[in-house]
Amino acid sequence: MASRNRVTNPGGIFIALGANLPSAAYGKPRATLEAALNLLAPDGISVLRRSSWWQSGPQPASTQPDFINGVIEVETDLSPTELLARLHAIESACGRVRQDRWEARVLDLDLIDYRGQQQAGGIVAGEPSLPHPRLAERLFVLLPLQEIAPDWRHPVTGAGLPALISAAEPLRINRL
Repeated sequence: MASRNRVTNPGGIFIALGANLPSAAYGKPRATLEAALNLLAPDGISVLRRSSWWQSGPQPASTQPDFINGVIEVETDLSPTELLARLHAIESACGRVRQDRWEARVLDLDLIDYRGQQQAGGIVAGEPSLPHPRLAERLFVLLPLQEIAPDWRHPVTGAGLPALISAAEPLRINRL
């Protein structure tokens, strides 16, 4: 008999990646993002699909350097909490030190959706908020997500990507 917890449709787990500062270990932001993708596999996280890289101004607007962003769809046996912990460990391994909200960063890995699960979380408790609470506001997540999962719908509102993209705050962004 099949396990009730067995995943029969792999995927449905989406991670947003971003960087706008060089890292000591990997160099320019785009190289750091590529390195982060390679650091997922040893943690049992398989990349199923990945978007193009996108360049955007910082949001909220500031004098920071532009960001390089993308989205990946992954498969893993890790729970959302375990996955978030692994993502934070990869950020640290690439040189990220968390200090201030909205700061420039060497690497940012956000768990944006985990198979449509909904949960209130908190970084302090180590539990992810699912879906990511600011997902619908971020063109730098929505546009790359549309590339790899055009039929994706917001787990809470049910809104599709075209509606979310048209409602998101305008942002200077282009595909690389």
